[in-house]
Amino acid sequence: MSVLSAEQLTGRVRNHVLELPQSGCILHPDAAAAFLELRGAATQSDIDLVAVSSFRSFEHQLLIWNDKFHGLRPLLDRDGSVLDASVMTEEQRVGAILLWSALPGASRHHWGTEIDLIDRTALPPGQRPQLLAQEYSPAGVFARLGAWLPQQCERYGFFLPYDRDRGGVQPEPWHVSFAPVSEAALPALTLEVLAAALSGVELAGAAVVRRQLHDIHARYVCAVAQPGAVALAGRKASPAARPS
Repeated sequence: MSVLSAEQLTGRVRNHVLELPQSGCILHPDAAAAFLELRGAATQSDIDLVAVSSFRSFEHQLLIWNDKFHGLRPLLDRDGSVLDASVMTEEQRVGAILLWSALPGASRHHWGTEIDLIDRTALPPGQRPQLLAQEYSPAGVFARLGAWLPQQCERYGFFLPYDRDRGGVQPEPWHVSFAPVSEAALPALTLEVLAAALSGVELAGAAVVRRQLHDIHARYVCAVAQPGAVALAGRKASPAARPS
């Protein structure tokens, strides 16, 4: 599997990803091939696996961050309830953003290995997915997908990095990661690489981020699940499970 450069790790270039027109997502080539197999396997369980987010550039992540800091996009607490940014300190805003959105340069989506997934067949007409844990719970709209992914995704090289609360990013049962590439990318995204990517950037709350960067890197970058041996091997689906 290929090794990502500092620019690729932090989303400042996109020469390590390709677009999949048939699935509407942008992924690392190795992750793309595996995702097509995962998607084909899901159809056998009557799940229409759709990526609502895949590769995300540094600039896109910066826009999300700044919008949330300035109250142009909603800030959520740990339970998914909307917060009032206007009454929050800069430290509180930064903390709230990090629960659900990565610092620019620190998003795993920069690597082209990460995919946020829904089951299109389960989504009621006119309803938009919120990407909240309750949607993937046994009583949620994506309950079937929430049960299927942990059981099946490792066979195709994927795992769930945010499977539980480790004191950083909230659990994301919709977020899968292609282990053969992301496992090498994580230790390569050092504190120094992240700091260099943020240098000179117009980042909202930059003073707070600079003071807390070591803790942010430890809690919101490094504190993730470890992929199992099957996912790391990147095993492919059997021929019967592959899409035509």
